[in-house]
Amino acid sequence: MSVQACPECAADVSVADAPELNEIIECGECAGELEVVSVDPLIIAVAPEAEEDWGE
Repeated sequence: MSVQACPECAADVSVADAPELNEIIECGECAGELEVVSVDPLIIAVAPEAEEDWGE
């Protein structure tokens, strides 16, 4: 397991040893949704908000 800093609150976030690209992880401190945007090197970022398409 590796540890990354949450981009929202800077708390330590544990990430599995083999994370998948675009995997969503929740920060235990601020409950923010984070996305794995790169696996080599491991980079996490704030996950984009899901947008409504309203049937379009």
